[in-house]
Amino acid sequence: MSRKHFFPNPEGVVVHMLNSLVKRNSFMGLDVSNRVVYNTAHPPDQVTIISGGGSGHEPAWSGFVGDGMLSAAVCGDIFASPSTKQIMAGIRNVPSNEGVILCITNYTGDMLHFGLAREKGQALGYKVDVICMAEDAALGREKSEKVGRRGLAGNLLVIKLSGAASQKGWAFQRVRKIGELGNSQLVTIGTSLDHCHVPGREAFESVPDDACVVGMGIHNEPGLRTISPMPAPEDIIKEMLKYLLDPKDTDRAFVPFSPSDSIVMLVNNFGGLSNLEFDAMVNIALEILESDYNLKPVRIYAGVLETSLNGQGFSITLGNMSGMAKGMELTDEEVIELLDAPTNAPAWPKNGYRPSNYNKETEELRNKANAAHESQSGRDKGPAIPASLIPALRKACNDALAAEPKITQYDLQMGDGDCGEAVAGVCKNILTNLDSVEANPPAILALLESVGENVEDVGGSLGAILSILVTAFTNTLSASTLQSNAPLSIDTVSQAASLALENLKSYTSAREGDRTVMDVLIPFIDTLAETKDLGKSVQVAQQRAQETAEMKAKFGRATYVGDGMGEDRSKIPDPGAYAAGVWLKGLEEGFRGA
Repeated sequence: MSRKHFFPNPEGVVVHMLNSLVKRNSFMGLDVSNRVVYNTAHPPDQVTIISGGGSGHEPAWSGFVGDGMLSAAVCGDIFASPSTKQIMAGIRNVPSNEGVILCITNYTGDMLHFGLAREKGQALGYKVDVICMAEDAALGREKSEKVGRRGLAGNLLVIKLSGAASQKGWAFQRVRKIGELGNSQLVTIGTSLDHCHVPGREAFESVPDDACVVGMGIHNEPGLRTISPMPAPEDIIKEMLKYLLDPKDTDRAFVPFSPSDSIVMLVNNFGGLSNLEFDAMVNIALEILESDYNLKPVRIYAGVLETSLNGQGFSITLGNMSGMAKGMELTDEEVIELLDAPTNAPAWPKNGYRPSNYNKETEELRNKANAAHESQSGRDKGPAIPASLIPALRKACNDALAAEPKITQYDLQMGDGDCGEAVAGVCKNILTNLDSVEANPPAILALLESVGENVEDVGGSLGAILSILVTAFTNTLSASTLQSNAPLSIDTVSQAASLALENLKSYTSAREGDRTVMDVLIPFIDTLAETKDLGKSVQVAQQRAQETAEMKAKFGRATYVGDGMGEDRSKIPDPGAYAAGVWLKGLEEGFRGA
């Protein structure tokens, strides 16, 4: 749990946030004193839809104000319900001749204040009613018997359906009915790595590093259970989906689902999970839904939708649109049309569900390019592979893999720690390639081309430099052995390496002395061209790799490491140069031992 914030306490943060939102969206208005965001263009001949709750869940609910969604959102303090006075201000800011529907998430403070606003509104002659949004499946019927299920991110689907129905001109009771039905056809469950932290408040005890909590509430409420040790991502998803979909779980089987139903999935990031991990979990959920339950959602919404400040977790909501359609006497397609209806609410996911224009010419060119790529690789290109090459490549890769922890350690001190991963990725790709061809090796150029592709698969600056070098080396060697019929020898190899190095220099300005992998590659290739001695060239390469420890970085993220960062950072070799030295040493030893 991160306890560091730019704001030492919550004072003023909510108003700053609301002002930022409204300044970026010209159709929005802000009642500052009541912290109400409203749609200035809301027409009075449409049903007014109002929601809200405690702040700290942004973009909910202010980010969902817009045509076809909320008419207004009322914002309380962090994790505290807005007052009845604020909610009444919300009703006044978006008047409607058709009536007002208050969409309430099922928390005690929200229910009381919104409920009192309904009573006050009706006393003033307004047509006001409520939709209680509660779809949490974690606690089950028994534990939630008295207070009902908690309202989680599934409420956004209720708001979208109700808002779109209002925009289409549906009558008051019909808009309310689809909201109620929508809620009854939703189930949600979340999983968290830790609690969130409110600026200026005491922190909860952290969840252990090797554990996660299934069913933790979005205000740090206790969860269903803590799982330790940390399970694999696939196992976490399987457990979550079991609570949502197991028809034998009579305590939680709130909504039936079948493969023929039109199902919607909404996955919500609690605010502190990286987009990378979050979207990976979304995809795993989709795969397991299909493989284990034969369910394939017709609509998928995913993103930062209803947060828990900086909470490290996410929730999965499943909705049965077929069940809703049946209750409304609509087709599935008509319900989906409400979800697809355009809205300018800034936080609603902008998914590309509109059909794209198929371009036949583009498809033909794509197929032609892919076919040409497949035909370029031939097994018989160039001389045969020397018997020692595959064992030498294998030794080089295994040595570099063994050195990966040290490479990573060096890079963590000077950069972002990805160099070890990149080196390991290259080596694993090459080893897999060698395993597949060792029994029936192709000609040398075909092997080098495939090795070049192995290197190319790994990103980052190091991967790009090595990929350019290997590709240029292969092209030059191809010209000399195929076109000039020169035999494969140390002369042709060293000449090809020299020309490849010159080619590489045109793509990077890094040279010797700049503390990069070029501090190894340049002297290695120059020495090989001069002496035709691989062993001596490798000795020079390793010596230069160590000498980078005395150099100041002029390229890459290591350039941002200040001079005063301590001896532990200033006396270590460049990770890429060190890795190249290890790999070349393994290659040379592999040739000698073969």
